[in-house]
Amino acid sequence: MIPFRSPAEILGRLELPSATRALLVAAPPELDAILTGAGDPSIPIQSAAAGAIRSVKESFDFVLLWQEDRVGSRANLEAALKRLAPGGRLWVATALKKVQGPRTPAVHRLSLEDLRKAFEKDGMVCDREVRLSAWHTAYRFVRPDPPGPRGR
Repeated sequence: MIPFRSPAEILGRLELPSATRALLVAAPPELDAILTGAGDPSIPIQSAAAGAIRSVKESFDFVLLWQEDRVGSRANLEAALKRLAPGGRLWVATALKKVQGPRTPAVHRLSLEDLRKAFEKDGMVCDREVRLSAWHTAYRFVRPDPPGPRGR
């Protein structure tokens, strides 16, 4: 059982209400229930296991990938990124390195630096982080807006 923050706080910080279609990948059942139960019923939310993400063919403007472990992370990160619609937001939730509680040992946990390196070649940048529980943080990755005609 993961001690998540309040549903309203999580929904607000992840900005789920501004999404038009959402995909949750490998999210724990408690978080899945928070996002599907407390969210706007007009926003279609699809859940998928990490190993089944390739069977999802649609694009989403909100993708949340729960990935604590480095093992298999590269394939899951790339698959989640392929499902992201242009202008969409990709959230990657991972366990903090310096806390006790998560099943994944600290040495095998993904860090923000790992995620930055993974998305660097695709031009994705981390612009926000949100604490989901005492043990977990989600990092938001987006493509920066291209500069205007005068470089602004």
